[in-house]
Amino acid sequence: MQDAAVRLESALSRGGTPLVGRERRSIKAPCPAEAPGSSPVTIVVTSEADTWDIDTSPGRGCGPFVDWAKMPEAQGPARIPRDVLGRPPKELKRLAREGCWAGSHAGRARLYPRLIQRVSCRLVTPDALAYRDVAGRLFGKRSVSSHPLPEFLEGCPVPTYCLGPHGVAALKKILICVGALFPDITHSPLLPALAALLLHYSEDEAQCFESLSRLIASNAPHAAYIDQSFLAHQASCMTFGDLASKHCPAAHKLIAGAADNVLEVYSEWLSWLFPGLPLAYAVRVLDVFLLEGQKVLYRIGLALLKQFRLSAAPAGPQGSDVKAELRAFVRNIAQHVSVDKLLERAFGIRLFSRKEIWLLHMANRKALVERGITVVQRRPSFHLAVDMQKFSSSTVTAQEMRLVWSWLPERFSLFPPLLLFSTSQDGCSLQRFYTCCEGYEPTVLLIKTTEGEVCGAFLSSDWAERKKSGAASGFFGTGECFVFTVRPEAERYEWVLIQKPELAKAVPRSRQRSPSPAAASPLGSSRDSSSPQHLAVPSVPGRGRLSPFLATRHFLLPSKTASMFMSGSRDGIVIGGGGGQALSLDASLLRGHTERCETFDNPPLCRDNFQVQLLEVWGFQSA
Repeated sequence: MQDAAVRLESALSRGGTPLVGRERRSIKAPCPAEAPGSSPVTIVVTSEADTWDIDTSPGRGCGPFVDWAKMPEAQGPARIPRDVLGRPPKELKRLAREGCWAGSHAGRARLYPRLIQRVSCRLVTPDALAYRDVAGRLFGKRSVSSHPLPEFLEGCPVPTYCLGPHGVAALKKILICVGALFPDITHSPLLPALAALLLHYSEDEAQCFESLSRLIASNAPHAAYIDQSFLAHQASCMTFGDLASKHCPAAHKLIAGAADNVLEVYSEWLSWLFPGLPLAYAVRVLDVFLLEGQKVLYRIGLALLKQFRLSAAPAGPQGSDVKAELRAFVRNIAQHVSVDKLLERAFGIRLFSRKEIWLLHMANRKALVERGITVVQRRPSFHLAVDMQKFSSSTVTAQEMRLVWSWLPERFSLFPPLLLFSTSQDGCSLQRFYTCCEGYEPTVLLIKTTEGEVCGAFLSSDWAERKKSGAASGFFGTGECFVFTVRPEAERYEWVLIQKPELAKAVPRSRQRSPSPAAASPLGSSRDSSSPQHLAVPSVPGRGRLSPFLATRHFLLPSKTASMFMSGSRDGIVIGGGGGQALSLDASLLRGHTERCETFDNPPLCRDNFQVQLLEVWGFQSA
């Protein structure tokens, strides 16, 4: 027990406040919000105990940099357990989500450094001593104002929240030292807001710097805290856009209809949180962020987007500037939803695993590199989005294609569309269809029927994949595939596991070579989901190649028919399977069939049996 206490005291001392065995300290908490008659809380650390007390009074505690006249009252009473640091990670996350330390500024001040000490980071990470050394050399007796802020903050807001003049000066010093000790940072909009928030609950500049430094240097797998380049930040914006498209379809459709450039709207998503949210909301987000990383920010951003949709007028945004309306909405968020309800809705969103989100982020990053964005770049050198007004198609209008474009994964919308195949130009030949489409990944299939209906599919994989199944016509593709209708009504139908993620679980690493279903049904026929299926094992990515986002081998599927995305043979093509086929076309490309299928859980996309008036396939022109 005594050895355990020594280790505990050592761990606590690394949080910034030296503690020794049998030391007893009283912290006076003279805050106006303090309950009448309350007395100072005594913090006791003894060598005989393996628990410790957190100051749970609603008073100030640490906070020499704060203007307490501006500081919101703590949401008391605090409910921090004595053994909070001894709780398992899952329990800690639950406590943070429920706001257990929202009732005590002093409790946060004691808890934050200790939680951050648990963040896995690089072996050589600047600490409080490094800060004091660098700050002494950089500033000496000179005024802070004579030192410019680091270049990586160009164009980034530097919020001060409730910091007083002394706190604002300290914030500038910390950011300048970050620039000196982390020269590889080239762009980081989140960093100044985190520094300002942490400074509210730090006992001195050095402690705040060390906490910030550990978050910057985090090396936890698939759980980054702070983007540190324009490339990484823009990839996060695109990832948020992808998640918004999947998890907030109504809000996404609203924004796509009101904004000329959806990606430009989503590029501000992080500023909705910091500095957009009021301090009382921002620190509740920070409580959970310190334990769960960037995935929490995605959740809060999506919850804000859903709430914006609920709070918007029935006709949608009232002005032409939807970005300004979103900023105003977040600034006045307290008028629309409480912080507890906002977090409840955020954690009610069934997101994919950290690994899947990381794969999506890396795929977006790769697309940006292909467009010429570099790690050292601070500003985009060109307009990233495609001008859909220059788009011309015989099946859909530019306005209709803009809606379809808003459904695509963000990384593909960076590239201009390229017409690969059209029955009006290339004839009604399946072989010609394959010849023109092979080598392109992904593609968009558009079908206009003789009745004037328009439907189609986004297909994530190269049609050449069909050859890997040999004589059998196997299914291939990933969970990014979806089918859609454009006319008479526009609607998208995604993979059933996106609609209902509870149907599958992530596959353990030892089982990530699971097969995917194969064997397409004959055109127009339905296959019973309980019938035997032949399996075609998908190829495993070669060494150094990024595993595809939403690859079926990453999931434990509820049935073989839950991942029948696309299939091709010399008899025709099939999109979606299991209990039916979402779309199927015969070898002439003139006759088709549509019905509900289990992969996309879609209704018929047009009349069950239809005649094709025009078919187009669009690819994406690479840099």
